[in-house]
Amino acid sequence: MSELRFQQPCDEAALADWQHVHNVIIPTHPLSLDDVRERAGRNHLEVAYLGDELVGCTTVRPPVDETRTATVIARVLAPHRGRGFGAELYGRGLDRARELGADVVETVVLSSNDDGLRFALKRGFVEIERYLLPGDTIPWIDLRLPPR
Repeated sequence: MSELRFQQPCDEAALADWQHVHNVIIPTHPLSLDDVRERAGRNHLEVAYLGDELVGCTTVRPPVDETRTATVIARVLAPHRGRGFGAELYGRGLDRARELGADVVETVVLSSNDDGLRFALKRGFVEIERYLLPGDTIPWIDLRLPPR
């Protein structure tokens, strides 16, 4: 049984927790609470806690086109890494993407996030593209799981 407690961010406190994790892991692209609310309306978001302590968050962007490609992103705060929480968050996100009908799964990692990139590569993701968003100086990396 998991030590983690998962919650969809339906209230202001959980939305703020999801925002905090995102902004710590992705400092080059901070989101406002309004941004998070908007994302919660189109994506499946979860926040993970160990007791009452914030551990991480996930985003699942549902498949939207004929390729049935979903994006799964798992983020774990640094003090909680190396304990299997990332694998658990990722596994939940992957299961959710499959429930939503995904045939192809991608993820995206900020290139300066060595831990995140290592995590994705270890799970079989393969880099498909690097790019800069307008105003950014650190590239993003899109990765895809090979077909199963």
